[in-house]
Formats: sequence, structure tokens, C-alpha cells
Amino acid sequence: EYAFGVDKNQPELLEEVNKFIAKIKSDGTYEEILNKYFGDSTPTPVTSAELDPSKDQLVVATNAAFEPFEYMSGDKYLGIDMEIAALLAEHLGKELVISNMDFEAVCLSVGQSKADIAMAGLTIKEERKEYVTFSDKYHDAAQMLIVKASDTRFDDCKTAEDVEAVLNSLDSKTKIGVQTGTTGEFYVRGDEEWGFSGYDVECVGYKSGSLAVQDMLNGNIDLVVIDEAPAKCIVEAFNEMN
Repeated sequence: EYAFGVDKNQPELLEEVNKFIAKIKSDGTYEEILNKYFGDSTPTPVTSAELDPSKDQLVVATNAAFEPFEYMSGDKYLGIDMEIAALLAEHLGKELVISNMDFEAVCLSVGQSKADIAMAGLTIKEERKEYVTFSDKYHDAAQMLIVKASDTRFDDCKTAEDVEAVLNSLDSKTKIGVQTGTTGEFYVRGDEEWGFSGYDVECVGYKSGSLAVQDMLNGNIDLVVIDEAPAKCIVEAFNEMN
């Protein structure tokens, strides 16, 4: 489940964010945004203003390396979260400022009051609540595997249980790439909070899923685990290049 991480010291903002999530889900706006990235509509680029403490601004912390939720084209931001951020700022009557940083710094930035809200494909997780208060959920996500076309180990899998059986059969020399700090990492390493037992493999962290896939293609790791939506975007992009 994805949610936004709001500054703990801004309960009024949390209330407005939850109202806004409910609004865009009920009036069809959220579906319209999804259709831009999973359908045939055209994404709307989002522009960030410069940070100016003298102005009434909404400062959004993100990691723009997580297509289709947040990514960049030139100096413009694109993605589901970024379009929601633009609409949220407009709804609040504030100027939008997007602060792009490493994923692991996103919640910390909000916790240090350097940003008002984290919008970065964030899975609700207990340890992140040290820094932020989570909004209501707005998106459900699943994990996917990315392998080389020549890798046939998962070809006969028909269910999640089949995939897990193959993963459990891998030895400790197997290297699985993940985006550091994401659900994929928790899934591979194991996480008691979510009931993930983990796997007897070497988990290799990267700043983005794309870097992990590139390293896989370079022969340095065996496969990649990442959220479903970015996985599809990454695979499409690499296959188009090749």
C-alpha cells in the first residue's frame, strides 16, 4: 500500500491531504491520472518553483527515479505522484516546490522539516513513522521479478507460490538487485513486520531500479525485484533500447 508521508507537526495538512485523496478518488481524477501512465492519455509535465521561505509553498520530497510515479524529462517532473502533488498544491492555494533526493532521505527530510510531505511511491512501514505521519493509502502495489530473456528458471511458474519456490531454491551465491529502502529490499532480505522471511541470497542495493537492471544486463547480478509499475516501465525502456 502506497501513502504520502506528512510532517508530524502539520496535522492540518494531513487532514487536507486525506480529504484530497478521497476527493480525487471519488470524482475520477485519480483514474484520469492513472490512464496517462497505464493507458493512452498523455502525461502532464509538472514544474517546480524555487524554494522561497517568504512565499506560501508546498515542499514535496521525492526521488524522481521511480517511473511511473516520479521521474524527470529535462527539467520537468512527470509521474502519478507528481501530478497529484501539482493538484494538491493548487487545492491548497500554495506554490509547488519539488525537492529531488535519494529515496532513503525522503522521509528523513520531512522529519527534519525540510519538506512538508513525502510523495515517492512510499509503502506504509512502521519504521518510517518515526519521521512522518502517513496519509490514507492511495495505491496498492505488488512486487515483480525482472530477469534476462535467456533466464528460464521462472518460465513454468503459474502462481506466486511457484515463484517463491524457485526463489527458495536459489543458493547463497545468487545476487538479487533491489532499489535500496524499497519494499523489494524488505522482501528479499526479510522483514518481520510484514511477515517476509527473506531468501538465502545476496541482496544488492541500488539507487534506482534502472541501475539494478543495467547491472544485471552487465552480468553482475542475477535478477531484480521491484514494484510492479516501475518494473513494467523499466523493462519496456530497456527492451526499446535493445
